[in-house]
Amino acid sequence: MNLKNLFMENQDIKKKYIFLGDVDSINIEIIIKSFNRLKNRIFYILICNKPDLLKNRFYKKNKLDINEIYDPINFLNYKKNKLNIFNVSNISKEKHLNLINQIKVANNLANITKYDLVTMPINKSIFKKKIKFNGMTEYFGEINNKYTIMLMLGDKFSIIPLTTHINLKHVHKSINSKNINFFLNNIFKNLQKNIYRFHFEHIKFLCYNPHCGEEGTLGKEDILIEKLIKKFKKIEGIYSGDSAFNKIEKKTLFFSTYHDQALIPFKIFNKKSINITLGLNYRRMSPAHGTAKDIKNKFIADNTSYLTCLLF
Repeated sequence: MNLKNLFMENQDIKKKYIFLGDVDSINIEIIIKSFNRLKNRIFYILICNKPDLLKNRFYKKNKLDINEIYDPINFLNYKKNKLNIFNVSNISKEKHLNLINQIKVANNLANITKYDLVTMPINKSIFKKKIKFNGMTEYFGEINNKYTIMLMLGDKFSIIPLTTHINLKHVHKSINSKNINFFLNNIFKNLQKNIYRFHFEHIKFLCYNPHCGEEGTLGKEDILIEKLIKKFKKIEGIYSGDSAFNKIEKKTLFFSTYHDQALIPFKIFNKKSINITLGLNYRRMSPAHGTAKDIKNKFIADNTSYLTCLLF
């Protein structure tokens, strides 16, 4: 069977790209541990620098045969029993510049093919020390000239924060009519796209202040929020953050005003969870954890979130 026929025969198999991310992490361990569970279920290409992968300590001890892909758009020389990689040559001695280059390559491929892109964790502090960089959600918005939104999708409930990776003292600056209306209009526009196929039975908005501002005595922000969300019939609320998660109904999406208000209960209650970037021309996903350098090379990393990304 020639390669063209093989490609046509596997049109129904999902195809995805994986940006390897920071090799100084649990990323390679998770990918290797998951290989046998995925090889017959999905086609995926690892976007990385090949020499960096090969010299990684964990990879050296737990080698997988590598198949280097030269046409990552068409997957024509793909081999499911090998780790398929697309090598992106390093362009600098600066780690963050090499990773940014890999991200841009992966983003271009996903935009061309509309295949999902799964990005593995990075150490954001490496970027922040060199360039203006809030996070991957924001960076994908910047390089694609899109307004991007972070959706944390969980098996118990899901959340979307109004503000993401900013200092808590600046959150109040985003609590205004223009920002909130823009935020909500973009969310509902994206939720209707066929590429996501989400279905939420309940959508709830969390207050900004404790106890929803106690009738304005702790601040007027929640009075404004409650007024604005009345324009959106699908939104319930507002709900105080200290009690909103006491009783969780399935297929519920929470809107929060800042990152930790919803991310803390989200990570406690959800066993399966992924980070999805809304607003792009393709689905960008990421495991809902960090680089976990403290447990790298110990073969104890949990690959549940990674598997959820690949099989979603």
